[in-house]
Amino acid sequence: MSMETVATLRRMSREQLSSLLLSPDASKVAVVDVRDNDHVGGHITSSTHVPSSSLDHQIPQIVRTMAGKEIVVFHCALSQQRGPAAALRYMRERESKMKKGEMDREIGPPGIGIKNGSLHKVDTPTSKEKEVDGEIEKLLDSSESGTKNASTLKAPSPESKEQEVYVLDKGFVGWQEKYGKDERLTENYAADIWTDYC
Repeated sequence: MSMETVATLRRMSREQLSSLLLSPDASKVAVVDVRDNDHVGGHITSSTHVPSSSLDHQIPQIVRTMAGKEIVVFHCALSQQRGPAAALRYMRERESKMKKGEMDREIGPPGIGIKNGSLHKVDTPTSKEKEVDGEIEKLLDSSESGTKNASTLKAPSPESKEQEVYVLDKGFVGWQEKYGKDERLTENYAADIWTDYC
């Protein structure tokens, strides 16, 4: 079981998250909003809303859905209780699935991918593709010069990273103070709700 606790969870600042979401690598980041009936007044662009009240039965699906992401950030209104609790449950469920062999640490469940926020079957290399790759390797190994130069034929495969899980520091309340009116980062923002809230 994970040794992670609420006290040891990593926090991400709103500035760090906004930079990630505006970067070319934004597709590698997932934001999970676990606010319940307080999910009003806006939300982070591209975030997934999973009310904390339904988290128990949805956590296995969330683990599968977020499998291909490098960074997963959880938040609630203030990220003091629901956001951190959701992050811990997510991490423990993910670890449990890895121990049971139901998913790979770096890429998630075999044959499953994410496209436009939903699960899709991922095509794995066919036997013919594997055969061609094998032939290329043989040719490279048996070159007349005796040197192997794979970089000229195919780019090296990127190193897989282990998924990182964070809690958004200060939650959506902190987020909206700085980015509420930024339409690139916040959707359905209602400033009047937050004027009275803060």
